Order: sequence, then C-alpha cells, then structure tokens
Amino acid sequence: MLGAIIGDYVGSAYEFDNTNNYSFDLITPESEITDDSILTLAIADAILQGKPYAERLHYWGNKYPNPMGSYGGSFGSWLRSDNPQPYNSWGNGSAMRVSPIGWAFDTLEEVQREAQRSAQCTHNHPEGIKGAMAVASAIFLTRNGESKEYLKHYIEKNFDYNLSRKLAQIRPTYQFYENCMQTVPEAIICYLESNSFEDAIRLAVSLGGDSDTIACITGSIAEATPDCGIPMEVMSAALSTVPSDLKAVFDSFYSKYRLHLPH
Repeated sequence: MLGAIIGDYVGSAYEFDNTNNYSFDLITPESEITDDSILTLAIADAILQGKPYAERLHYWGNKYPNPMGSYGGSFGSWLRSDNPQPYNSWGNGSAMRVSPIGWAFDTLEEVQREAQRSAQCTHNHPEGIKGAMAVASAIFLTRNGESKEYLKHYIEKNFDYNLSRKLAQIRPTYQFYENCMQTVPEAIICYLESNSFEDAIRLAVSLGGDSDTIACITGSIAEATPDCGIPMEVMSAALSTVPSDLKAVFDSFYSKYRLHLPH
C-alpha cells in the first residue's frame, strides 16, 4: 500500500503534464496524493473494520470530495448518491485502490475473492473486476516470493493480458487511458522491466498517460519485492501529504499486518 501511495504522489505532478524523461524530479512543489491514495486507504479501512467496501469508499470519498485531479465523473456521481449502485465501469479505479487486499489475506483465492468484491460495488464490468483481481494477485504472488517470470506467466494465463510487449514498444504511441485494459498490463510491464522500486516508479511515470494511476499500480507491486529499497526521502514526502485521519488508517494497517516501513 505504501508503494501505491508513493506512486500516486510521484505521478500526480505529471498526470496532466506528461513526461517521457526518465530522469524527472520525484518530488516537486506540485506533488501530492490524489483520489488514488484516498480510495486505497478507504479499502484498507474497510478491511480493518470489517465493513463493506462500498460503505468505506463512500465515507472517505465524501470526506475528501475534492482531491488533486478530482474523481472520475461516474464515481463522483456515485459518491453524491444516497443509494449508490455499481455503474458497470471498466475504469482503472478498481485496480489502483486494491493494493491492501494483496497484503491482508493469506491465500490467493481469498485475495481474488476480495478484490472482486472491492471492485463490484462500483466497477462491476468484467474488465473492471479483472483489473482489480490481476493487481491484487500480482501483489500476493510477489510478496510470497514468486519470480517475475512466474508472475508474467500467471497473469497472462489467468487474466489474458499481453505482458510480452516491451516499454520501448509501448511508449512512442501510448496515450492517456483511464480503463483497466490499457492501464493494468502496462503498469505490470513497468514492474517486470524494473530493477528497483525507484526504477519501477520512473518507468511508470515516464510512460506517460494516466501517470499517477500507472505509478500507483506499479508501485503497489514493486513494494512487495523483498528489500525493494524504497527511498526514504520520497516515502516521507508522500506520507506528509496524507491527511492525519487517513494516516491513522495507514499506521493501523501496517501494524496489524506486521508490514515494515523503510528506516
């Protein structure tokens, strides 16, 4: 989950001002968390409290109704509804918020079941569900020591994403996409090609497109690599932009699931 927050924070400055420069600044005056982190922490809160995902998403989304970059139009309408119902979305929102599920459950079957549930309350289109399940599965497999080659094979076989493409092939024509189909596989490829946490984030942001969300997804997987080497300065900068009540959710989640922060 920390990796998702950092990816969101770093990518936020480039979401509407894309860069293909790998050596971009990781920390800028414009950098802050967006809806990606708010909703990720809402999923974590649902897990901690044993409450429905929809209830916590609705609560936190309405508590912070104007994040940097704003919410998507359909999700914004969902937040404003007194009786919110899923709206058949295949947007990448289901995948960017799912990372706590990859850490909180003990079997791949549980992770996939909960990822599906977390998506269905809004993104109940099959592609929206698939995107969430693929990302949560990637985190679970990575934190349990599976190799990148195994991860690539598993995701391709079970979710029908083409992960054999290279970033050098994708980058020249990649555009701003907000759907799972053109965000999730690209984010996973950024992780597969990376050699460190920072490298993964740099590859994701310099791909262009929906930079904060791609980096959020890539970072969520990269964090699960043992000794991933998260830079302390970037971690501190990202967490400093998390509101105190959401930071309390973050701290409780890391404490309950015995997750370790860099030090």
